[in-house]
Amino acid sequence: MAEKIIRDPVHDVIAFRLQSPDDALLFRLVNAAEVQRLRRVRQLGMTSLAYPGADHCRYSHSLGVMETARRILAQLEHSIVLDPARRTACLATALLHDLGHGPFSHVFEAVSGIDHEKLGRRIILDPDSEVNRILADHDPSLPSAVADLLCGPVAGEGFWRDILCGQLDADRFDYLLRDNLMTGSRYGGFDLQWLLHALTVDDSTRRLAVTAKGVSAVEAYLQSRFHMYRNVYFHKVVRSAEGMVKLALQRAKRLAVQDRLEWPPRGHVVHKALLGQRLTIAEFTDLDDISVLHCFKLWRESVDTVLAGLCHGLLYRRLYKSIDLSMVDDPACVARILDAARAAVASSGGDDDGYDLFLDEPSDTPYEAYEPDGDGEIRVCDPAGGLARLGAVSPLSRALGHELTFRRLHVSPAHRDAVRRIVVEMT
Repeated sequence: MAEKIIRDPVHDVIAFRLQSPDDALLFRLVNAAEVQRLRRVRQLGMTSLAYPGADHCRYSHSLGVMETARRILAQLEHSIVLDPARRTACLATALLHDLGHGPFSHVFEAVSGIDHEKLGRRIILDPDSEVNRILADHDPSLPSAVADLLCGPVAGEGFWRDILCGQLDADRFDYLLRDNLMTGSRYGGFDLQWLLHALTVDDSTRRLAVTAKGVSAVEAYLQSRFHMYRNVYFHKVVRSAEGMVKLALQRAKRLAVQDRLEWPPRGHVVHKALLGQRLTIAEFTDLDDISVLHCFKLWRESVDTVLAGLCHGLLYRRLYKSIDLSMVDDPACVARILDAARAAVASSGGDDDGYDLFLDEPSDTPYEAYEPDGDGEIRVCDPAGGLARLGAVSPLSRALGHELTFRRLHVSPAHRDAVRRIVVEMT
């Protein structure tokens, strides 16, 4: 049997048996230009400035999500009959779920206004994309089926959507393990094999659930999510660098609007993306971390000192310093500190437009119970055939239902001491 193998650091062997129509389709999609573009988009943006190993890309993650979805479906096939057409659409969607992500992911999206899910849907449905042609060649209805599964619920069979977008989805399973491995953080490990073995479909709701034997594995998975957000995704260096990327892109966008941006020229893919202009499929395929990092290198010599300073800091790890305000709970007090900090920066010669200081308040809830109806809550099937919410059988999951929040001021190094004195005085 003809076979193609990709060696993956998380899942080891990812095999495509080309005599299988599904595997042949997936391998063709892997080699599509729009998927190969994801090699040039880092999964964790600027996280490598805190964890040097975190240079892995969205391409490897996409392969991992596809493989995880394939293993989930293989487990479910032990207890239910899966519709072959939906199975194909589910695996293709798992592989293509990040197709619309831009450079530096959510940071670039926030500045440009690009919605990665909508853009991913457009790429899948656009006849000009290689992905669309491959899907349509397999089945003319497949592009629409994949686009619908990417962006919305599937009528009558909620577990298909749960596999791709839920609290026990293939995306989260892969990125937690992959990010944990590549950062070397050792915070995000959990027993994926046991957790997958415990997955089932509840007969009454047709939603994804776990057997009672899987509760401990789910708890370990939720703890890994908590630790990865606390120690990696919300790391102060990571958040400082991401904030600086956002400021640099906002400054470049402002200069572009004023026709004062020296590079790139009008019509360049980065220029168009900054202004939120519609990109062709070919243009978006050319928009990646490399194209933006090239701009950062040129902007480092910009006559605009604000843009030059931000890009120099990002390229040479001269990052803004963090002042922790997480213990300050009163919003009014936070507002007063922020106002005083801005005044301190201005009085010490800082930029008047707010580029020397920003407040960052990242938050995440490791386990969401979705009260009051509990529609998205993880369900546990007991041996007698009953169904319980995870929160009813796991005190740990209830503890992880509280929001994890940080509050930090990030200040350019030249003004850190002035702002720190203000914060000390006011707290």
